[in-house]
Amino acid sequence: MKILLIQPPSHYPLMDQVYLFEPLALEYLGAAARNNGHEVVLLDARLESDIIGTVADFRPDMVGVTAFTSQVNIVRRIAVEVRAQLPEVLLVVGGHHATVRPADFNDSTFDAVVIGEGTVTLCELLSAKQTGRPLREISGLGIPSPAGMLFTPSRPYPPLDELPLPARDLTERYRKSYFSEWFKPLASIRTSLGCTARCSFCALWAITGGNYLRRDPDSVVEELLTIKESNVFFCDDESMCDTRRMDRLADRIKAAGIRKNYFLYARVDTIVRHPELFRKWAGIGLAQVFVGMEDFSDARLAAMKKGVTSDQQIQAARILKELGVMMYASFMVDPDYSREDFRTLTAYIRKLKLNHATFTVMTPLPGTELHATREAELLSTRPELYDMLHALLPTRLPLPEFYDELAGLYAGAVPLHRSLPTLLKFGWHGLLLRMRLFGTFLKRVRAAHLDY
Repeated sequence: MKILLIQPPSHYPLMDQVYLFEPLALEYLGAAARNNGHEVVLLDARLESDIIGTVADFRPDMVGVTAFTSQVNIVRRIAVEVRAQLPEVLLVVGGHHATVRPADFNDSTFDAVVIGEGTVTLCELLSAKQTGRPLREISGLGIPSPAGMLFTPSRPYPPLDELPLPARDLTERYRKSYFSEWFKPLASIRTSLGCTARCSFCALWAITGGNYLRRDPDSVVEELLTIKESNVFFCDDESMCDTRRMDRLADRIKAAGIRKNYFLYARVDTIVRHPELFRKWAGIGLAQVFVGMEDFSDARLAAMKKGVTSDQQIQAARILKELGVMMYASFMVDPDYSREDFRTLTAYIRKLKLNHATFTVMTPLPGTELHATREAELLSTRPELYDMLHALLPTRLPLPEFYDELAGLYAGAVPLHRSLPTLLKFGWHGLLLRMRLFGTFLKRVRAAHLDY
């Protein structure tokens, strides 16, 4: 059978000029389908917009689309257009939002909603299309129905080592376009799934039932040896949870003679408790660590069940700086911030002497404890606003003032003399482009109150 897998356009394309990661989940699905004898085309509509033209040329038997929450309406529109072009096509949606809120796709345009890991489910759907087997006999699905979505038995996540290696050749024509800021070209690799933390604002640990799934280091090295790019992003929910495994993986990478630049996620407390592990990784190419700092207040950190303290944050920043590894520090602005809170956060970032910091707005994403407890307070339920830049909970400041303060964090929290070494990583041409993008982004943030 012929399968078309679609990575939908971003709801805010400007961010695609800041980072654009390869559609790894679709590459896994494509590998599984091809291993079962099917023909696969992967369309990254962030880079190649003619979806209907591709559908018309390829004439797939099945179309699979993935979506984050902010892309829900985009995917619905794609589904309507595809269905109009090919009325008999098997049309399936999966991905993060389909897993945490499958009922949002209770629409007759879709034949099925895949919940959770989809490699096995996809192959069973293709078999059902060929044999006429009822979809309700396949585990891990939501099936749209006028009476309310019908759910089949849940499908447990398989051991990660049982999954095929992702079919990166499906994105060969796009690969030079994947990047994250100055890491370009950039490949992504998944070595684990889930997290050992229980943060109230995150759904990733809940998706796996609280389990932390991981791959064997030898399997990871086998995949790294197939990756052509010199920059590799570990797109794990949290890479360093199992420190012993990551210690072994570092040894295996070194023994295999692999030399690349690595970018991964790690928690503050892991850095503080295991500085020797990060020293070892720095020795094999670790260049940057994304660290969810979230807040400067120990009380707010405790309320969000982050499990770290501001003292640990200070230690972690010092450790990475001494190792020559950049901390990509991410802070989450509470909608309840006062002007004084914004000032205090700026002072705290300067105290940490950070070279790079980014900011999101604390967002009650579907599937999180935060969403479950504060859903009644939401300012909007429009999917496009679930982008981590729009406040969806009531703000202490009037909305225009809140966004002006948020833009001020981006513009001035990290002094120029500290950010300049980071900016120079782009090269002069990239630096000029970055400055133009930054100006456009700040205007967009300041005008965000008009989006409600």
